[in-house]
Amino acid sequence: MVDKNIVPYEHLKESKRVQVEKMFDKVSKKYDFLNRIFTFGMDKKWRNKVLAIIKQNNPESILDIATGTGDMAILFSKTNANLIVGTDISEGMLKYARDKAEVMELTDRIKFERQDAENLKFPDELFDAVSVSYGIRNFENLDKGLSEICRVTKKEGVLVILETSVPTNKVIKAGYSFYTRYIIPLIASAFSENTDAYRYLTNSATNFPHGERMKTILEKAGYSDIIMKPQFFGASTIYYAKKKY
Repeated sequence: MVDKNIVPYEHLKESKRVQVEKMFDKVSKKYDFLNRIFTFGMDKKWRNKVLAIIKQNNPESILDIATGTGDMAILFSKTNANLIVGTDISEGMLKYARDKAEVMELTDRIKFERQDAENLKFPDELFDAVSVSYGIRNFENLDKGLSEICRVTKKEGVLVILETSVPTNKVIKAGYSFYTRYIIPLIASAFSENTDAYRYLTNSATNFPHGERMKTILEKAGYSDIIMKPQFFGASTIYYAKKKY
């Protein structure tokens, strides 16, 4: 289970949800730039793989949770879906998502809404496909969040998660640990004043359930036929699952 003690600002007594919202509001301006640096640009390749998986299912409706600045939701405009919605708890992030959609003239195809993933305001079984890219580890209650996702997904609909994980190879794992623990905070401090935020992002990344543990959590939440696709030696993983009931 996710360690709820890992929060962006340890000195605050606010809930993880509130802290995460504040954190992303603060880092929204430089989030895309730093994310490209931290992943050496590979996150764009991985998001395209998520797009390919979603397209295979020919969904008419897609929900992108923790959409951030909207990159994944905007990619879904390449599908034939007639309903694409991106949600996030950070209005700061959503501002950039809406700006991107406007520049790309996609405001008629994509809607962005401020919503809490653990208390979604959608009716049951609305979406054919749901995605979460680098956001599920920020849930305060992972079980509740997955339950909500399952609720708004149609029977036999699909869930695709792209999330950080930890490499299994000992040598690569050691390098990954050094990079996330020391290099990422150093880069963050050079480009951003919100070092606490990026320290949280690296801590949550290395401590979040992955691999078989994540598969078990998804099965408990109501998903089956789960496929795991490790990326870059397991630094990230794509999870593909179907709602079983």
